[in-house]
Amino acid sequence: MPTYRDEVVVLRTHKLGEADRIVTMLSRRHGKLRAVAKGVRRTSSRLGARLEPFMVADVQLYQGRSLDIVQQAESLGTYGADIAVHYDRYTSASAMVEAADRLNEAEATPQQYLLLVGGLRALSTGEHASRSILDSYLLRAMALSGWAPALDECARCGAPGPHDSFVAQLGGMVCRECAPTGAARVDPATVALLQSLMAGEWDAVAAAPRGATSAASGLVAAYTQWHLERGIRSLEHVETAP
Repeated sequence: MPTYRDEVVVLRTHKLGEADRIVTMLSRRHGKLRAVAKGVRRTSSRLGARLEPFMVADVQLYQGRSLDIVQQAESLGTYGADIAVHYDRYTSASAMVEAADRLNEAEATPQQYLLLVGGLRALSTGEHASRSILDSYLLRAMALSGWAPALDECARCGAPGPHDSFVAQLGGMVCRECAPTGAARVDPATVALLQSLMAGEWDAVAAAPRGATSAASGLVAAYTQWHLERGIRSLEHVETAP
């Protein structure tokens, strides 16, 4: 059976037996992978610290019948240590890898891998607000999966904006003629912030009013979870982060 190498982000791990782990990874070239890392829970293992959530590694795997086996792992990005010691970074990173796990059930792309690596790197340095990094990641990841929210035109009829209602079920901003009764009204500052998060315009994100930041986070969470058809459990902790 052949061996192969790839760059991966560790999404989650599960204990297997007394000393092994099953590692779920998002790879650059092979999509989402699940592999057994033998002996990594022993204190003498060199692989253990390199195969923790949020870590980026170059791995060599042996192709097995049901699960592949990790043979080697070399660290490429040790983001986990800097993320884990900050509650806001940790909860945001947890939501990001959970979303990545869900979004890439079928077939991942190199762009999804690079987007997640960039988000985790930004979280580890604290260069921007953790929740803003998470919101930007979710919007871009949804767009890469074919679910880009409509922000400049009506998601239903295509009428050019600006519009002031957001309906996750319809695909984003909608005009007043298409908006159902009770649709959430969104102020212009929040719409502008959503556009900046999508485009990665960080100066504009940092200058956004606090109320717009909170409102945008709520809309991003609702939109993402609607299209994933189930909740992202980690988001509950992000929303209560200090």
